Amino acid sequence: MVNKYENTSLSLKESRVEAEIITIGDEILIGQIVDTNSAFIASLLNMTGIIVKQITSVSDEKNHIKNALDEAQKRANVIFITGGLGPTKDDITKKTLCEYFNTALRFDEAVFSDLIRIFTAYGKEVTPTNRLQAEVPELCTVIRNHNGTAPGMWFDVNGKIFISMPGVPFEMKAMLTNQVIPKIKELFNLPIIVHKTVLTQGIGESYLSDLISGWEDSLAKDHIKLAYLPSPGMVRLRISLMGTNAEKLNVLVNKKIEELKLIISEFIYGYEIFGGENPSLEEIVGNLLRNNNKTLSIAESCTGGYISHLITKIQGCSDYYIGSVIAYSYDIKEKELGISKDVLALHGAVSQPVVEEMARAVRNKFKTDYSIATSGIAGPGGGTIDKQVGTVWIAIATPKNVYSEKFLFGKNREHNIRKTAHTALNMLRKEFE
Repeated sequence: MVNKYENTSLSLKESRVEAEIITIGDEILIGQIVDTNSAFIASLLNMTGIIVKQITSVSDEKNHIKNALDEAQKRANVIFITGGLGPTKDDITKKTLCEYFNTALRFDEAVFSDLIRIFTAYGKEVTPTNRLQAEVPELCTVIRNHNGTAPGMWFDVNGKIFISMPGVPFEMKAMLTNQVIPKIKELFNLPIIVHKTVLTQGIGESYLSDLISGWEDSLAKDHIKLAYLPSPGMVRLRISLMGTNAEKLNVLVNKKIEELKLIISEFIYGYEIFGGENPSLEEIVGNLLRNNNKTLSIAESCTGGYISHLITKIQGCSDYYIGSVIAYSYDIKEKELGISKDVLALHGAVSQPVVEEMARAVRNKFKTDYSIATSGIAGPGGGTIDKQVGTVWIAIATPKNVYSEKFLFGKNREHNIRKTAHTALNMLRKEFE
């Protein structure tokens, strides 16, 4: 069979590699599963120094896949493909790639031995359907799958590399990490990309942008890129720089972060290093409590237990977290926290006197060093002229005093709950500065 592509080696050392990721599967397009593969691939490629130009999801349809491959070649020189390599009839990626590269299938004994090993481990025999997975395109270099039955395929044609991997996440991740990335590193002189992310809380994206405008303008002369990554109550600032000397890149990025701290130190609660462990606010607060041998209790009204949920997500939180009271109704505020009817009647639940009494009461009830209390109107209903939707009071009780602050977050109930939780945790964090 005559190939429309010549097998052209890409062993030339190139410094800029641009990639595209194509995920195949109707299950992605109909929302049945979330495409986590693309996020993992993009993250690992970025850490390797490969620039991802586009991520595309396509259906299990031959012409759709071929068109995606045609388009990807125009933008990238390495194309990563996941999905559609299973043994059933709806998995058509392998046959489509054979047609696309005008090649035929061959039986691969090494792949078949992998199948036998896997099936034997489960006390089963290789079925005729599964035996077909040992057939691979003649033109490809096989990527052995040590965690599953579908092999990967590496095509090196006309100055482009196509890498097809299984859609099963743990199979793909192992194949990409242990086999594909090392091979790519052998082929290319890849640049170093440094990403560091500054974590902020308590200031909106637009206000933050205005505040650091001058600093942001100064980044251009050093070719540093800045990205704003907002979420309810938080904004992450990702600072990125590409080059060849990791030490110099890190020195320059750290220098700019130090300059940024002089402007917005009151809003910074932590940092992320791309590819490393990313600390959450609740984890940072938990570590502060543990390291200082302090304990925490919480009285929640408008957050309905969400702060407690965040705290208890952290492994080992029993070292510092004692318990909570979800005092949603007036009755529970009275019975469980001892808030007087007169105070509730005079000021209402969403008020400074009530939230401070809640913080004081739950701290005394559980005999903790610190406590958090929240009371607000999450919405979308329940607001008044004096207390509109999004009005929230947060109180912190410490061994020395109780203080509170009023916020106006907006009209989205879910966002209000999340903003309240993150703001409360950050208020407590600042106690340890």
